[in-house]
Amino acid sequence: MLTVLSAIAPIFAAIGFGYAGRRWGPFGPASHAELTRFVTKLALPVLLFRIMAEARPAEIWQPGFIVASGAGSLTIFVAAILIRRRRVPTADAIVDGLAAGYSNTAFIGIPLCLSLLGATGMMAASIASILTVCLLFALSILLIEAALQPEASLPVLIGRALITAARNPLVYAPAAGALFSVGGVELPVPVARFAELLGAAASPCALVALGLFVGEPRGRVPGQDVGLLTGLKLFAQPAVTWLVAYVLLPLPPVWAKAAVLIAALPTGTGPFMLAELYGREANLTARTILATTTLSIVTITILMAIL
Repeated sequence: MLTVLSAIAPIFAAIGFGYAGRRWGPFGPASHAELTRFVTKLALPVLLFRIMAEARPAEIWQPGFIVASGAGSLTIFVAAILIRRRRVPTADAIVDGLAAGYSNTAFIGIPLCLSLLGATGMMAASIASILTVCLLFALSILLIEAALQPEASLPVLIGRALITAARNPLVYAPAAGALFSVGGVELPVPVARFAELLGAAASPCALVALGLFVGEPRGRVPGQDVGLLTGLKLFAQPAVTWLVAYVLLPLPPVWAKAAVLIAALPTGTGPFMLAELYGREANLTARTILATTTLSIVTITILMAIL
């Protein structure tokens, strides 16, 4: 337990400093947006590019892990949509489903998996980050487009979703790195050093940016709605993933642990960004991010002590 706490404490401390800096410190309303832009548009894509470029093809292709991680997130995503669409418009229910199934693999998962599971955990979190953006986020865009424009044809909707996803550097940067890996081409030394230098800023800046985000003053939302999405994210998703990773598809221990740990991560900021993009109700998503991030300090500690 103490080992787990010592690995987790610095990560959540960085989030806490960002939170305190926004609530009571010198950071203004624009600080979160600007730091997040730096992380998602520059530092994190460079980190993912380097990880994928320096990995062996066998390390990247982990079908069992992909199935376990994807099954957990997709199951909860669909379940949350079916529950929430009884009370809210379909487009809002899709955002809520994303909030329940979208793990914060990039901002918290990469540093946490590296601390707890080493290089394999780092690779697992990187694969999960790409899977989350390419699969879950793109699927959400497709479904929201379909809900808002029911007259549009399926090829048009798929094209819009693919274009939106392809423009994201979190998609094309690791894809470019994978080409180096598959082709057996080593990065030139200056490029590798640049990627190492800039990529090293991704994790600490991401954690502080998340703290700035959750520190933003928010309006009130019904507690039962936050409780529903929080319960699905922190308890149901890791339970489903555990069933697949340990029972249905017994994975190697470190990959099984990584899959369950990633499933137990709090909600990432992607659902909030999607809600803002489409002008949907975003306050519930923001509250879910805050609640899951806070509670995950306890739930992840207990989970890793059990595993």
